[in-house]
Amino acid sequence: MIRRALAEARRDLAYRPRLPGRRRPLQAPWLWRRLIPFIVVLLVSVISADLLVLAELYGRDDRSTAAPREKRARGDFVASAGESGASEEPAPPVAPLAELHQPHLFVVSNRPLAPSLVARIRRASGVAAVEVTDAAAATMDGKRVPTMGVDPSTFRAYTPATTAGSDALWAGVARGEVAVSFELGNDGGLTLGSEVTSGGHKLRIGAYATVGMGSIAAVVSRPTARKLGLPEGNALVVSAPKVDSGKLRRALLRVLPKGSQVATINPVLVTPRRQTVWPASAFLSAEQTEAMLRAAVGKLGRPYEWGAEGPDTFDCSGLVQWAFRQAGVRMPRVAAQQWAAGPQIPLAQAQPGDLLFWRNDPTNPAYISHVAIYWGGDQMLHAPRTGDVVKLAKIYTKNLAGVVRVSPGVAAQVR
Repeated sequence: MIRRALAEARRDLAYRPRLPGRRRPLQAPWLWRRLIPFIVVLLVSVISADLLVLAELYGRDDRSTAAPREKRARGDFVASAGESGASEEPAPPVAPLAELHQPHLFVVSNRPLAPSLVARIRRASGVAAVEVTDAAAATMDGKRVPTMGVDPSTFRAYTPATTAGSDALWAGVARGEVAVSFELGNDGGLTLGSEVTSGGHKLRIGAYATVGMGSIAAVVSRPTARKLGLPEGNALVVSAPKVDSGKLRRALLRVLPKGSQVATINPVLVTPRRQTVWPASAFLSAEQTEAMLRAAVGKLGRPYEWGAEGPDTFDCSGLVQWAFRQAGVRMPRVAAQQWAAGPQIPLAQAQPGDLLFWRNDPTNPAYISHVAIYWGGDQMLHAPRTGDVVKLAKIYTKNLAGVVRVSPGVAAQVR
């Protein structure tokens, strides 16, 4: 439009009809009167484009959604030595990253696992690698945080590539710092480089690093785990890429101490892969959907609290689990597991009660990090982050992973 207007102005300059019997030279004021509106439009367009570029570079903190608030450069989620609370102690040596192992099962027992049992699991058919760790919930500034004590030199190979490759991250863990998940740090309000109190000890938040293992939200070294009171050697990470995870899980439960739990990591749909036709009976009934939505909307305005499962405070997946429970549907606890609670459908086919999922975690872009309940139209109901409340908000599509229609039968089998 601007180019066309300028072209027309140039044609006027080249030819302007003379009035009969009168000669009048073209004057500069007429030119400026014709061009000023177009110059103004052009300037406004340029300024608007610059503002859009700045907005894209620096982001916006729009609390009406749960879009990620990346205050640091993408990939820079390790606190530097110059930030507050940095330890001056030298870090114990950490071995360089060697071969990566894809984790498939996470074992947790209520007691230390005997070395003979660990050796037996290592020899099991299809098992490629096993890592012994410590695992329990630790309280950090009043938050109950599922925490793992690890050997940084060996455990790093079981984490996502971005996390595994950060020497600074694992050096910090070896030095006594804690690496927390991006979700706990960003949504839970734990500032990178700050300190939290756990078990009477001060811990520095040294990194945001999602390990991609179910609900594990913090990683410390095994010596630090001793200080926090975590049990020693009660957990395993198992890599078994050539064996059916479900079958291996059942086999492990037969030999593990009573009360042990075995969770699949990055769970997949437990129904046949080729199933494309789902009967209506596989999903929530109209009565269940209404009960779930009524329960969820009844919590509007309740505060977000990372790790909270209701009835007065919630995080994103805690709200989903609680609302579905009111309809008699058993849902797994974390968003990454809820992602496997039914078939994926296009957003255009979403119906009230379906679940929307996002991959907002820059430390592990494949990880499901946020969930919301589809309300209808362009609205969703969700618990966004610390400092916000349960709310209805407009759906945003940045980093949207997909939409899942919950099947109660499938959801009850996800581990």
